[in-house]
Amino acid sequence: MRKIITRILLSVPAIVLIFYMAGNSSLASDRDSQTITVTDGAGRKVTVPKCPEHVICSGPGCLRFLTYLKLQNKIVAADDMEKRESDLKTRPYAIANPQFKDYPIFGEFRGNDNPELIVSLNPMPQVIFKTFANSGHDPVELQNKTGIPVIVLNHGDFSNYREDMYQSLRIIAKVMCKETRAENVISFFNRIIQDLDKRTADIDNADRKSCYVGGIGFKGPLGLRSTEPTYPPFMLTHSGNVAYDSGKRLSELSHANVAKEKIIKWDPDILFVDLASLISAPEASAVNELKHDPAYQQLTAVKSGQVYGVLPYNWYAQNFGSILADAYYVGTILYPERFRDISPGDKADEIYTFLLGTPVFDEMNKTFQGKVFTRLSL
Repeated sequence: MRKIITRILLSVPAIVLIFYMAGNSSLASDRDSQTITVTDGAGRKVTVPKCPEHVICSGPGCLRFLTYLKLQNKIVAADDMEKRESDLKTRPYAIANPQFKDYPIFGEFRGNDNPELIVSLNPMPQVIFKTFANSGHDPVELQNKTGIPVIVLNHGDFSNYREDMYQSLRIIAKVMCKETRAENVISFFNRIIQDLDKRTADIDNADRKSCYVGGIGFKGPLGLRSTEPTYPPFMLTHSGNVAYDSGKRLSELSHANVAKEKIIKWDPDILFVDLASLISAPEASAVNELKHDPAYQQLTAVKSGQVYGVLPYNWYAQNFGSILADAYYVGTILYPERFRDISPGDKADEIYTFLLGTPVFDEMNKTFQGKVFTRLSL
């Protein structure tokens, strides 16, 4: 009996040590699980808190991404774009989240962040997400000045860099523990793109009407000469965009201010006006130009009344929900038989409701004087 007791006593320290080490291992594992390392859009490995509660979004389109992932309640401040009353009704995510205008400011728009304002925020952000890293404050310098990890995101688009956009959604989701929502958003985009493709891909070129979109906003509202050679609503519906140059790679095509003479020469069958142009000075808007410029009045589309208003494509970066809604409207005009089941306003609200949690089409339409998805009176 004495020997048995002795053996038990000698074993106790070993048992205690085993449990102590296991406990410490668990604690170490818990500590490790508090952070996560991701590779951002610039190829940098960035270690950040896992599932942070407080973040900010720097740069055009960045805050839009977080609203798509239902993370707006994690925002603790905004840039000064969100304070501009004249711009609030041009971006669907801002309409759906009017509280952003009441948040403290951490810097100016287009990524011109103020490190001093950022570190004075209460609560202070644990992560800074940043789009268009080459614009405004350098992300590495910003991280060094604030001590807050900065994650660079490539904005992407529907025409040339769709995978960049999807990667950015997945990076945000990984950090914020929203992977399921990100995949749902990506699947939603893909389903719509596939639907548009199914409706239009097999149309013979001879049956495609030529079209042009003017008034595209680019760092502010512009007139009819402002266009996109790879305008996504045209690309997604296989439409005959006269500004598209098939001899160039997609990556070589970007926003363009084309000569008036080119528009006259192209003489498209159908004209679309991006209604962001209405926010220009009246004399500079695309609608005003079409009404009063004698050269434009000779266009076939103007003389036949084939001029239509669409939602802003580009306002503080691309409005992805509006792009998809515009694509359906373009379809109803160019291929009415293929889109006869579509009510453009209702489709827009279906898209906005999924992405933003609420319909906002009526608010958008009021901003643009009821001209969205209508034939424009010239």
